[in-house]
Amino acid sequence: MSYRDLRDWIVRVDELGELKRIRRAHWHLEMSTITELTFREQRENPPAILFDNIVDYPRGYRALWGQTGSIRRLALTLGLPIQPHALGLVGALREKLRTLTPIPPKIVSWGPIFENVMEGEAVDLLRFPIPFVHELDGGRYIGTGVMVITRDPDEGWVNFGAYRVMVHDQRTVGFYISPGKHGRIHRDKYFARGEPCPVAISVGQDPVLFLASGNEMPFGSSEYDYAGGLKDEPIEVVEGRHTGLPIPAWSEIVLEGEAIPTDRRREGPFGEWAGYYGSGAREEPVIRVKAVYHRNQPILGCVRPGRPPFDYSLSKSVMKSALLWDDLEKAGCPNVRGVWCHDAGGGRLLNIIAIKQVYPGHAKQAAMLLAQCHAGAYLGRFAIVVDEDIDPTNTYDVLWALATRCDPASSIDILRRAWSGPLDPIIRPGQKGFNSRAVVEACRPYEWREEFPAVAEASPELKAQVMAKWGKLIQARPRPARTRSSGRRRSG
Repeated sequence: MSYRDLRDWIVRVDELGELKRIRRAHWHLEMSTITELTFREQRENPPAILFDNIVDYPRGYRALWGQTGSIRRLALTLGLPIQPHALGLVGALREKLRTLTPIPPKIVSWGPIFENVMEGEAVDLLRFPIPFVHELDGGRYIGTGVMVITRDPDEGWVNFGAYRVMVHDQRTVGFYISPGKHGRIHRDKYFARGEPCPVAISVGQDPVLFLASGNEMPFGSSEYDYAGGLKDEPIEVVEGRHTGLPIPAWSEIVLEGEAIPTDRRREGPFGEWAGYYGSGAREEPVIRVKAVYHRNQPILGCVRPGRPPFDYSLSKSVMKSALLWDDLEKAGCPNVRGVWCHDAGGGRLLNIIAIKQVYPGHAKQAAMLLAQCHAGAYLGRFAIVVDEDIDPTNTYDVLWALATRCDPASSIDILRRAWSGPLDPIIRPGQKGFNSRAVVEACRPYEWREEFPAVAEASPELKAQVMAKWGKLIQARPRPARTRSSGRRRSG
């Protein structure tokens, strides 16, 4: 990899011309809204944004937003060649995943994370420029671009996930984990025994760790091993002084403590990746923070989930698409030409696969697997299969396929009682947990595909011939017409 830690990554991003520095923004709504507007106004290559001199905080206490929000930054993070198109990056990542060898973390005795240590009564979370992200949030969230680290009490394997973390006061945070997630399973095991659950929370780290934290791993495997495989080298970790949990040695800020089964406070609401305050507010376990470690001039890692597109929706789509593609091929689905988890669905709710059909039932098989394989099972909504001539990342092409190759009466099936969760906005409060899936075939029907009407479009050969002759004129933008002055003055 071409960078070592978050700070080195920032240098590389600056060299790419994709870093914006902003000073004197306010932690209350301004940083997050600047990020939201930047990602809406600059849809193609929005920059990462590094805030400094944040209102109420000293210079050098910084916040970084939009880390993996462009194809170039995502390629840098994953150690892949820069691609001109998102589907090309998905394909390159899929190829890397096919041969990826997990590399366990390397335990070291010291890391820059221990440059500053606060313990006990000295812990003060409000020392950091924790953002108030959305207008209707229930509080300030230190955990957005985060990795929450836990250990299975029975089997000893370590998990980390991107679970939101709300600040209650200087030494207490609340954390929400959806049912079925590995961190939730760990926590529930401790609580079932009446024991506290040890937790460590990194809130500023190598971006590849955040990518790993937000994606499905096989139960019993550690995201540390997966991230090490992506980097082709082990992640250096130190052992937390109060929990013994492995924490990234080069993280910017880490909280360490324990969740108590009987200690709960109101958490939320918080604007989430589906674009809504889908989970409301409820009593959730809190973490009593025993220690905070941070580097000199720490950088708080932040993301802003909300109505798509948001500042990590591209990376969520690319990572999920590659994982789905890998799952589909491992399940025996052949001739996959492309997979895209559309960012309009937050990388989960709207998943599309393009295939070259080679046998009866191939399209249905692909769509069913897309809806229920490991990477697609949680909180999906639409699983759509299209032919190989459709670019699954091109919304117009996909809608055209839906409009012309899908007969609703025979091409759509409904799966019921599928895995959902509290963040699902269409499920009524009090009834959350299950949802339904539309499995949609938007392909030429296999049994008469040769009789299907031909597409009214120039052939690739004809397009290439015309572009060779007329390409410069076709690609040139028209110039505005010049107005001639007659020398006469108009009355009125």
